This record gives sequence, structure tokens and C-alpha cells, in this order.
Amino acid sequence: MGVTISKIPLRKILPLRDLYRKEMNCQIVHDSWHERGFTQSYLISVDGRVAGYGSVGGTGDEPRDLVKEFFLHPRDRGAAENLFREFVAASGARRIEAQTNDLLLTLMLLDSVETVERDRILFADAFPTAHRIPHAQFRPITRRERSRVFSHELEPVGDWVIEVEGEVAATGGLMFHYNPPYADIYLEVAAPWRRRGFGRFLVQELKRVSYEINKVPAARGSATNLASRRTLQGAGMRPCAWIIGGYIAG
Repeated sequence: MGVTISKIPLRKILPLRDLYRKEMNCQIVHDSWHERGFTQSYLISVDGRVAGYGSVGGTGDEPRDLVKEFFLHPRDRGAAENLFREFVAASGARRIEAQTNDLLLTLMLLDSVETVERDRILFADAFPTAHRIPHAQFRPITRRERSRVFSHELEPVGDWVIEVEGEVAATGGLMFHYNPPYADIYLEVAAPWRRRGFGRFLVQELKRVSYEINKVPAARGSATNLASRRTLQGAGMRPCAWIIGGYIAG
């Protein structure tokens, strides 16, 4: 079997990426890395015909040595292990990161890395909820509030707020730099209002907004943040994948 791994511009693999996206049929957390210039892609050929592609990435000044995508036509997946080794050697990859609902790359990761690390959890919408909190109002943030709202520790100030007794208790919003039609929910609750149901109420309402603009709500959370996980699950979202990673052995 003659294998060729060729460095190639992103535009040359867009039809293959469309196939990859359709097969994934879920939120791809770093989908925008390609258009933002954070990846280098490689065409994988077997005996002169296209078998698939692989992409390595890194943000900012980081080296492009993190395997982010690996896609093969079904007819070539029986040789996946060998083709992946060839791709890693040609690209100079040192690490792999995968979301576990990407079954092919997850298998390559589990067979290749020294130690598997869990980073984040991905969530998908599972069912609707009907939470209500007396005197709590969900509404868009005002221009004046954006500069005066409570100090955020983890997330940016969102486009929507929960107001209680004239005070902004939480903000949140939707991010759209993912593969269509997914929208990623983010939020932060002010310290005095935490553990009182405002987070799950906000997620519930952001889900509704997402569907109203023909987007599918999704979310990410730290693997160690149990409070965040309970908030998302309380709003009808369920874990659908882990983000895992590791250094390639040898």
C-alpha cells in the first residue's frame, strides 16, 4: 500500500470536512480553528487516491502539533492505525485531543497516548424544562448595565440577564463560532445568588432563545466543576462527550 501524506491548504479539504461534519452530527468544539488559521491540514492518499485528511493545530504562538481532526473514507478505515501513524510522522504531531463522540479519533488517541487526561464535558439538549422563580425576569442586557454589571470571573458578560429585585443576578449568552447549527451556552451567576436556581433558569431561557433563532443549544463544562454540571443537567441538558487528550507515546 502506497501512502502519501501531503501538506495542503484548507480549501482543498473542505469537501472532506463537510463529510466529517455530517458524520459527527454534533457540536464540534474547535470547528472554527480552521477558518481562524489555527490549523495545518494534510491530505492522506492511498495508492494515488484520496483516503481522507488530518489536521493539527495550536493557538497563538503555539506550535501546530496537536492532532484535532482525522477523517478517513469508510473504505480506508480498516487501515486507520497505519494511516494515522503515517500522518503523525509527517505532521510532527506530539499530542492528540478528541471529543469522545468522534469515534475514529478517540480510538486513535486511546491507542497512541501515554496517559489520557480529561479536560471538559460536552452537553447536548435532552428535554425541555419549565423552571420559574418568583420575581426573576429574563431579559436582554442594556448598554448601561454592560459596563456596570457584577465582576465576572470565568465567562464574558452575556447579552441576556436574570434580574431579581432590581439587581442583575446572572448574565449569559450564546456563542456561534461552532459548526452550524450549534450555539454554545455560557453564563455566570453573581456570588450572592448562586445555588438558588438562577443558573438553571438562565440556561433554560437561553435554550429557548437558541431554538427561536433556529440554532441547536449545546454547552461545555469543566470536568471538575460539579456545580456547573448540575446547573446544565437541571436545565435539561445531558453529557454527550468528554474532551480528552494526551501526549503521543514514544
